[in-house]
Amino acid sequence: MEKNNPKDNEKKMSVRGMKKTGVVVSNKMRKTAIVEMDIVKYFPKYKRWAKDKSRMAVHIPDGMEVGVGDKVEVGETRKISKTKSGVITEIIKKAEKGE
Repeated sequence: MEKNNPKDNEKKMSVRGMKKTGVVVSNKMRKTAIVEMDIVKYFPKYKRWAKDKSRMAVHIPDGMEVGVGDKVEVGETRKISKTKSGVITEIIKKAEKGE
């Protein structure tokens, strides 16, 4: 008889919305990271571009090691908890040790 692997019990999160890229600013919570994304919007009335930031709590899947400063791709999913509604799909670039 095989033992149950806890990784088999966790359902794979399906991405069902937009995919965004951002930088991990915190990973202190268990299986959760805070990702910061830059937003650039144009205001035709003022003929100017405005730059803003948005933070989002995302799920870290099993087997993925994410550190502060890593550039990641986030996919929108169903609501996972009160604040989490996204999952990290891939790590685009690891942070350098000096940062």
